[in-house]
Amino acid sequence: MDIEKLRQIPLFADLHDHTLERIGELSTEFEEPAGWVLVEVGQAGSGMFVLEEGTVEVKTPDGRSWELGPGEFFGELALLTDDPRKARIRSKTPVRCLAISRSDFQKLLKEEPEIALAMLPKLAQRIDAPH
Repeated sequence: MDIEKLRQIPLFADLHDHTLERIGELSTEFEEPAGWVLVEVGQAGSGMFVLEEGTVEVKTPDGRSWELGPGEFFGELALLTDDPRKARIRSKTPVRCLAISRSDFQKLLKEEPEIALAMLPKLAQRIDAPH
């Protein structure tokens, strides 16, 4: 994936070109149809996803649900802990996503710590939000 396309994703908009190049090297782009389950509660977390196009619905076992759209990311807790997935995420529309594996993301953080700084405000918002 080229750096200009990555720069259009809000999470990556302010990152340096070399960081974007590295993200492009380490990520995999994929597409899925509407109705596809991307993440299931209880699955082992293997990485995070960045939504490029489309909408997904997030549902937690306690009945809460919300939607995420282009530029948003999910599955990031799998990068930080060994805990299983805590929500079911299903595509509401056809989606295109970037996937970054846990091991590749850890490499990326060591090489390019600015990616963590870009994620922190959104992570703080999610911790504080009641959804």
